[in-house]
Amino acid sequence: MSDFDFNAVWTGRFDAEEEAALATRLHQVIVPVSESKGAEGREGVALVGFCSDEGVRRNKGRVGARQAPDRIRRALANLPWSPQRHAYDAGNVVCADGELEQAHQALADRVTACLDAGHFPLVLGGGHEVAYGSWLGLAQHLEARGEAPRVGIVNFDAHFDLRLDSNGCSSGTPFYQISRRCAEKGWDFRYCCLGVSEMSNTAALFRRADELAVSYRKDIDMRLDQLGETLKQLEGFMADCDLLYLTIDLDVLPAGVAPGVSAPAPRGVNLDVLEPLIAAVRGTGKLKLADIAEYNPNFDIDHWTARVAARLFHTIVN
Repeated sequence: MSDFDFNAVWTGRFDAEEEAALATRLHQVIVPVSESKGAEGREGVALVGFCSDEGVRRNKGRVGARQAPDRIRRALANLPWSPQRHAYDAGNVVCADGELEQAHQALADRVTACLDAGHFPLVLGGGHEVAYGSWLGLAQHLEARGEAPRVGIVNFDAHFDLRLDSNGCSSGTPFYQISRRCAEKGWDFRYCCLGVSEMSNTAALFRRADELAVSYRKDIDMRLDQLGETLKQLEGFMADCDLLYLTIDLDVLPAGVAPGVSAPAPRGVNLDVLEPLIAAVRGTGKLKLADIAEYNPNFDIDHWTARVAARLFHTIVN
């Protein structure tokens, strides 16, 4: 399920003329996750790639997101990084021959392994079908430990992704799938979706969100002058959760900021709003897992969207 060439991706600039401890970049620190095994006290960020656009294809979107993980890695390679911070790469899970359900389970198993090792998994999609595999990995980890905490999902997204999965899963169904699995397990479904576009969600999806008690906020209500209100809503949601899973669909951003996505947003939520909200999630100390979804290099302009994904990565782990 992996076609990852570590050395080909993790390469970049060396600032030999600077003091090494102050000029280290991520490509100089990151190592394969296998090198973290048996090294107590070396827990760190663990990247996992999910090479899939099968969910986007099924959802009748523009394919190309399967190329995203390595493109984002290249944008991350020169990120300034403290040599004291551990970073690992767990390779790619590849959705082969349209077998999305198998890819979901493979991703879940890899996320579980990272969590079991004490790492913070950050998954690079791929279409937003990545969310079901990411969440499933967290669920497996918790169940194996006999834990059933209140897990809150914070999704920055123009779409609810609550479509019914009666005809199979897709990039439009992950949170409905999660709601069903929560019901099967007797867990509460706690879902907060910020940046929802009225243009991109039918009345049926808004009704389903209400039926599932989703906390949501529309993009038109997420201007910079409304940041305080948005933070209050998000903080209220997070206060009622024990653990958090953060997922970011890059199509929540304006098309001028993130053109390389399946469904560019004519309005979207700007970075000066998004970043303080991500910082608030991180600041709770409850964040257990994150992913970044829907980068499509086929439609990017001069790697803008890859750089935005790298900036969001930095905001999450900083």
